[in-house]
Amino acid sequence: MPTSIITSDDLRDFKTELLEELKILLTKQSKGQLKKYLKSSEVMDLLQISPGTLQNLRINGTLPYTKVGGIIYYDATEIQSVMEANRVHHDFNS
Repeated sequence: MPTSIITSDDLRDFKTELLEELKILLTKQSKGQLKKYLKSSEVMDLLQISPGTLQNLRINGTLPYTKVGGIIYYDATEIQSVMEANRVHHDFNS
C-alpha cells in the first residue's frame, strides 16, 4: 500500500477549501435555502467531506453539534460562527 505524505501546504489548501464550502453553505442559509439544523449526511454533502473528516471536526471541537436519539445535528448558525472565527485575511503588501 503506497504511503502518502501530507505537507503543511496540503493542510493549508484543505483548510481553504473547507472554509470556501462553509461560506457557500452559509450563503445558502442567509438566503433561507437551508434548515436551521442539519444532519451529518447533509453537512457532508454540502461541504463535500467524508464521514471521517466530519468526525474529526467534531472530535477536535471545530464543529459544535447536538446528539439526540443517536442522530447528530449541526446548527447552521454555529457553522457560520466557525466560518467567521476561522476567516483568513492575507496581507499581500507585506
